[in-house]
Amino acid sequence: MTDLTHWDVIVVGGANTDYLVRAKHLPKPGATIQGDLFQGAIGGKGVNQAVAACRMGARVAFVGRVGNDDRGDRIIEELDREGVDTSFIVCTDHKPTGVALIMVDAKGEKQILTAPGANQDMRLDDIERAAEAIRSAKVLLTQLEIPLKIVEAALKIAHKNHVTTILDPAPAQPLKPALLRNVDIVLLNAGEARVLTGIEGRDRASARRAAQSLLSKGVRAAIVQAGRAGNLVVWAGGERWLPHIPVRAVDATGARDAFAGTLAAQLARGNALVAASIFANAASALATTKLGAKASLPTYDEVTNLLKKQKAA
Repeated sequence: MTDLTHWDVIVVGGANTDYLVRAKHLPKPGATIQGDLFQGAIGGKGVNQAVAACRMGARVAFVGRVGNDDRGDRIIEELDREGVDTSFIVCTDHKPTGVALIMVDAKGEKQILTAPGANQDMRLDDIERAAEAIRSAKVLLTQLEIPLKIVEAALKIAHKNHVTTILDPAPAQPLKPALLRNVDIVLLNAGEARVLTGIEGRDRASARRAAQSLLSKGVRAAIVQAGRAGNLVVWAGGERWLPHIPVRAVDATGARDAFAGTLAAQLARGNALVAASIFANAASALATTKLGAKASLPTYDEVTNLLKKQKAA
């Protein structure tokens, strides 16, 4: 029987099968080009972030839906192998397991097309089934690959019970202040900042304005990507600049998920926001050095070693 009271991090989110093809450049509309590598793996932002947090040493449970198909079985099997608890995953007959088609070029830039499938079949009953686990967790991490009412319900339970909440608002959509008031930390890239605040985070100044807009709506802290230079962490008492760490990047697909999962695990350890963000920033950099999302997610020791090298340089 699953112990519902010992989780560091609960991830409520999307589960997909990722099909990735790499080529020298991305195809233009109507064009067909030949790639040089194909990779199939489990994915979805929720699954990736759960694995990322688990590789950082956190005790993690995942709440989501997959189809009653071979791809759904593989997701559950691989999450079990990673150490993520799958007791709260529901297999549905109504829709197939979600899928993401990913194209990556030689510089690591990407395009992604998804079919949500079973992710969109999540019900409020799924959250109620996991409610006790959410109440007793240290951190709740969620995204927008699932119905918004599910995200709202999970955040509300966590916030009411003083569980730290992290929102990765992707794919981007406008969010009501009532939802944002239940968010402790929000992670944004430039496009998501534009959708949520009307301000695109092109540089440090615009990232600050976007973050302050979210703080005025009730979010406790915002971490905004400021172009290619780095990320800005902003809270009511100040800010911290996180420059991108120079690495040999080959694929940015898993970088955001590495940041989110690592941040959740670090906060669950009791680390403060700035220290947790610095660690997450290093994990994100490492994730760009390998092809694929799940395959690129680093371990705690790998991140620690990178930070030691940065400090010694």
